[in-house]
Amino acid sequence: MLKVEHEQTGDGYTICRPVGELDAFTVSQFRQALAELANGPRLVIDMSGVPFVDSAGLGALIGGIRRARELGGAVVVVCNRPSLVRTLRTTGFDRIVAMTGTVDEAKTAFEESRGQGSPAES
Repeated sequence: MLKVEHEQTGDGYTICRPVGELDAFTVSQFRQALAELANGPRLVIDMSGVPFVDSAGLGALIGGIRRARELGGAVVVVCNRPSLVRTLRTTGFDRIVAMTGTVDEAKTAFEESRGQGSPAES
């Protein structure tokens, strides 16, 4: 079971928080949520509540990032689970999008990249 929470912060961030396993059975729900949130200028995808991601989930995550960028937005992914961080780094995911350990660090990544384009690589 996957639950996707989201919020618009007063300081201009859209935060997407999937909670649960992100796999072939739940990926459509996640993909739909990302499509709805992709039009914001600063999207934070907080993966802290995701214990497992399979290839379908990773594909949906990359697709959501691509869509947000196509619409002119920037994306940072929050991931603080060591096993998931290891998986994302092994696949090269951290070379296409900035990854941080907390939402506050993600906001800092956006601020540091202001004037330098999108926070693409960390």
